[in-house]
Amino acid sequence: MTETRSTCCYCGVGCGVIVSSEDGRITGVRGDPDHPANHGRLCSKGQTLHLTASPALLQARLLQPQRRPQRGAAPQPVTWDAALDELATRLAQAVQQHGPDSVGLYLSGQLLTEDYYVFNKLGRALLRTNNVDTNSRLCMSSAVAGYKLSLGSDAVPCCYDDIDAAGTVFVTGSNLAWAHPVLMRRLEDARAAAPGLKLIVADPRRTETAAMADLHLPLLPGTDVVLHHAMLHVMLWEDLIDRDYIAAHTRGFEALRERVREFSPAHAARICGLKAEDIVQAARWFANADAGAAGTRRPTLSLYCQGLNQSTSGTDKNRTLINLHLVTGQIGRPGAGPFSLTGQPNAMGGREVGALAHQLVAHRDLASASDRAEVAALWGVASLPERPGKAAVQLFEAAADGALRVLWIACTNPAQSLPDQALVRRALERCEFVVLQEAFQGTATAAWADLLLPATTWGEREGTVTNSERRISRVRASVPPPGEARHDWVIARDVARRLERLLPVAHAPGQPPRPLFAFEDAQAVWREHRLTTAGRDLDITGLDWRQLEAAPQQWPFAAGASRGADRLYTDGRFATPDGRAQLAAPAWRPTAEVRSAMYPVSLTTGRLRDHWHGMSRTGLLGRLFAHGGEPCVQLHPQELARRHWAPGELVRVRSRSGELVLPVQPSDSVPPAQAFIAMHWGSEFVSGAGVNALLPRRSCPDSRQPELKHAAVQLERAVLPWRLVAAAWCDEQGWFERREALRALFGQGGQGGQGGPIGHASCVSFGREPEGRIGLLFRAAAAAPPDAAWMHALETALDLHGTAQLRYHDARAGQSRTLRLGSDGTLQAFVLSGDVVAEGWMLSLLQQGDPAAAIGRALLAAGPRPPLAMPPRSPQVCTCHEVTEARIVQALPSCNGTDEQRLRQLQAELGCGTRCGSCLPALRTLVRTVAAPQAETSEAPCLP
Repeated sequence: MTETRSTCCYCGVGCGVIVSSEDGRITGVRGDPDHPANHGRLCSKGQTLHLTASPALLQARLLQPQRRPQRGAAPQPVTWDAALDELATRLAQAVQQHGPDSVGLYLSGQLLTEDYYVFNKLGRALLRTNNVDTNSRLCMSSAVAGYKLSLGSDAVPCCYDDIDAAGTVFVTGSNLAWAHPVLMRRLEDARAAAPGLKLIVADPRRTETAAMADLHLPLLPGTDVVLHHAMLHVMLWEDLIDRDYIAAHTRGFEALRERVREFSPAHAARICGLKAEDIVQAARWFANADAGAAGTRRPTLSLYCQGLNQSTSGTDKNRTLINLHLVTGQIGRPGAGPFSLTGQPNAMGGREVGALAHQLVAHRDLASASDRAEVAALWGVASLPERPGKAAVQLFEAAADGALRVLWIACTNPAQSLPDQALVRRALERCEFVVLQEAFQGTATAAWADLLLPATTWGEREGTVTNSERRISRVRASVPPPGEARHDWVIARDVARRLERLLPVAHAPGQPPRPLFAFEDAQAVWREHRLTTAGRDLDITGLDWRQLEAAPQQWPFAAGASRGADRLYTDGRFATPDGRAQLAAPAWRPTAEVRSAMYPVSLTTGRLRDHWHGMSRTGLLGRLFAHGGEPCVQLHPQELARRHWAPGELVRVRSRSGELVLPVQPSDSVPPAQAFIAMHWGSEFVSGAGVNALLPRRSCPDSRQPELKHAAVQLERAVLPWRLVAAAWCDEQGWFERREALRALFGQGGQGGQGGPIGHASCVSFGREPEGRIGLLFRAAAAAPPDAAWMHALETALDLHGTAQLRYHDARAGQSRTLRLGSDGTLQAFVLSGDVVAEGWMLSLLQQGDPAAAIGRALLAAGPRPPLAMPPRSPQVCTCHEVTEARIVQALPSCNGTDEQRLRQLQAELGCGTRCGSCLPALRTLVRTVAAPQAETSEAPCLP
């Protein structure tokens, strides 16, 4: 067995992992105890990385180049040379016939820094277009703009150690417990070590993070700027600011003071939907003006993410939060500062090499003639294009308008992740040549690609990534690439070399012409990137590859330095021309879509604990669906009662941009008059264009980041009386083909003029890998039963044809039931159509693997109660040890002592919360709500 140190490929925490492999297969993964980002911890997603790389799941991978002879046709295999030749030719022809801006590159925060660098150089130096953008535009560009406008540089001033040193932590726009679980574990440790640490959480929903707070501020969506201004109003009124720091290190204070004068706590409370006294308390805790032993304030750290960024006022939200740190001097020292948490594993690295349309390498500005000239000289070309490039949404607007002729998409899924999916699909249809460079073949975008290029992914790649605290880590390959997959930077380099023969390259005057893409390995790309950082705020010229091989390093790490910088601005000097931070005084602007009589509900989106983004990877594992469940829209129980809706009833969610039909589920975390849908549900898992079809493409004017967190919607009952529920265990080797066959049934059902079209469908997985099998759960609803061909295709996908089936069919009543038992007498597959009242117990019977042969034909009765005694299904809380809420509730009354003592006893008995810890917030909530038999303090073990 071989062990390889690498980095997790999910969120921006940048956890170190140790990957086990044997005979060319990845066999295990565990947290790297020596990596400073996670110290050995991993979340539920990281713990299962090795399972997503199992040989059985290679069927989900794109393993050879493919070309569609025409749109809508099945892609056909082609050689790499043919694929790269065609791509280079199409790019060159578009540039020559329609100009450089007729092409666009849309990249991804999952790319490595080296991939990003080569793509960026290809676009700007060779194609001579600034139409190079990334899906980081969707998650981090407001943070970029906020840092740059306020502090002078796109540089996070904090580090993870600041969590341990903070006196107050202000979490806003982030469900830290689910989005960055490893950091939540660190915050929990900090609170245990310092019981006086105050946790404030600002979030419209009462998330698991909010439930742990000393103060939860359930502000209305889009009112963050009002809250920040009101907190500053209190600080000014009570003289909690640091006047000396303001005078020495900032500018713009007078304008800001005038702006916040009108935002009294009482006024802000009415706008934000908060209590005025809670705003006052938040301001006092944030300012931490009570002097410590050394006569200084206790430090305050802010942790924030998409709730601030994904907004038409995202930059303002970032800047007004930074204001609070500047006016209280809460920056540049241990435990203090505005800490933007990165959503993707290398969104920071992409920004370092200029992979946003308005940037150049090493944090240079495209708008600066001197910066353009400097980069041109470094690359050995005469000049760089100066015309501004198109940001993510603008790229697709241009494609929809016919201005963009070639669109090259790498490692991202815009047909799931962008807002206004009607526009995105129109753009993909109209664009003359769409290229998708991807590791997985089942993404929504793949259906529109003329050319598909197979790329390597986690466990196969070599290079670097930079995490949220500016720490560069090595990504190392554990196994060779499968099939014909190639590294992203290699694909871009090989296209670039062909383009150098097809397009004229104006080399820098006075310099001998040299190849622009002479890279032979990832290290060579990184070394060129390092040279571009000399003298910049992210200078890494003092860092070499050997040091990165030894341990992750933070930037800046300039020549002559012995280590990177933990924190920035420790001397109070900022990266602005005069060294002063710029305080911002923006007016408050509401959300892009305001609730109205026509659209009276505020829809917000967010993450699930065990899934990530579009789920092209996590969606391969049945076990990761156990906690997040199925696609649904969550409403407060009072909303369901007021509307006379039952849990599971289908609801049509309609916005100004689109609509989606989903089952409704009650949730106490969602306030009345609001709704919540997880961001992950795209057309791969639910019929229609997914959740982002509901969201507007309105963007922040400063960052051009779209408002992906909010839309005004209307809700109505979906009249789809015919229902179907189907589930089956599938052999791992044929699972992916069956899943794709089920997905092909979304929206069909009425071919040949017979039967009704499907109005709603969803397909998710279940199971517990590795078991040699994966389960599929399929739901459908329609105004009338679909035609026989549709039902036949469904049963074929679930292997429900043949004589070894149990069947019941009543055409007049529109009901049918088909079941298959295995050789061991367990239920292996079923379809219930028309009447689905038995779905609860039948799905439990199938998933739990209980004997069913003795029940025989009683299974076909399919009433609401099972023909044998069965425990009801319960939500899963712990993914690692498969512990349900029911088991926890059953065990807790026998656990005694304090809440922490009861939690430890529960963990000892059931194992929940002892591995990745992602379920600990939920466990603590259950410990608080399920009463102990008596108020004892002993640590007696739980009774069986």
